[in-house]
Amino acid sequence: MEKLTENMIRFEERNKMIIQDFEPKHIEEAMGIALSAYNYERAFTRDLPLISSIPILKQLSENGLGVAAFEGGKMVGFLCSVEPFENAFRSTDVRGVFSPMGANGAAMENHGKIYAALYQAAAKKWVKAGAMSHAICLYEHDEEAAQQLFRYGFGMRCVDAIRPMETIDCTLCSGYEFLELPREDYAYVYPLNLGLNEHYCTSPFFVNRKPDTPEGFLNSSERNKERYFAAKIGGELCAYMEVSDEGETFAASGDDYRHITGAYCLPEHRGRGVYKKLLNYAINTLKTEGYTRLGVDFESINPSGSGFWLKYFNAYTNSVVRRIDERIIQRVSLV
Repeated sequence: MEKLTENMIRFEERNKMIIQDFEPKHIEEAMGIALSAYNYERAFTRDLPLISSIPILKQLSENGLGVAAFEGGKMVGFLCSVEPFENAFRSTDVRGVFSPMGANGAAMENHGKIYAALYQAAAKKWVKAGAMSHAICLYEHDEEAAQQLFRYGFGMRCVDAIRPMETIDCTLCSGYEFLELPREDYAYVYPLNLGLNEHYCTSPFFVNRKPDTPEGFLNSSERNKERYFAAKIGGELCAYMEVSDEGETFAASGDDYRHITGAYCLPEHRGRGVYKKLLNYAINTLKTEGYTRLGVDFESINPSGSGFWLKYFNAYTNSVVRRIDERIIQRVSLV
């Protein structure tokens, strides 16, 4: 009996979870975990592309903000983040960190427990770096990790979604003209862009982002090579859709992909099918150019936008966010 007890103690010691700093030497094991998590999500969302590597892991392994979990000498999970940045979500006065898609993952067994231990260790680093806003990108179907982070004070904030470049069913929408705006007409989008910013400030959204100036809007559109699709009635713009080359995840890129980065319809024209027809117009245009996948990212706290996109796109990530009490920075050495 004593021998059996000794062996059990040694087994538990060998398999005790150990958290280490994430370093370049951990990239290969982390890559295996990350690709396994991605392929699990891809089984639900077949429009996601096949991938064989996650290049960002090399960059994240060198900033000292990541952690890795080991059991019995084998990596069972990791959690990395980008460097801290100011004005998290462009609407707060706090510094933030973000663990993007592919920058975290855990083995299926004890999945939630591993995420709990990883976050506890990583959060200590993040707070010491002055980051009060913590955002972590999880896959849509990773319910166990989401539930664990919800218990740690996180809430859902952002979603990435994708669809094939195929039109949707919609009724006729008479009286409206749909077109892609020439570059010289981009200035006409600016008032609608201001309307979008005003919508951001409403309940329950409450996101107060400082809008661009007209010059800044045009410069940003030129710099980022944005395209604008629009709906008109009576010669006036009533809705627009901004399309970019790529989005915010490594899946949101490639020669066959385009991404929606802005969208707005004047309130008096909603509920008439205008935006569905505008979406179809953009899809038909992009499809003739050879693009096969269309993506969008949006805030889950925007009920109108979230409701529309989730009807026609398949979500594949949920980013969760926690806002730390800023006063803890006064005791950071004790964390």
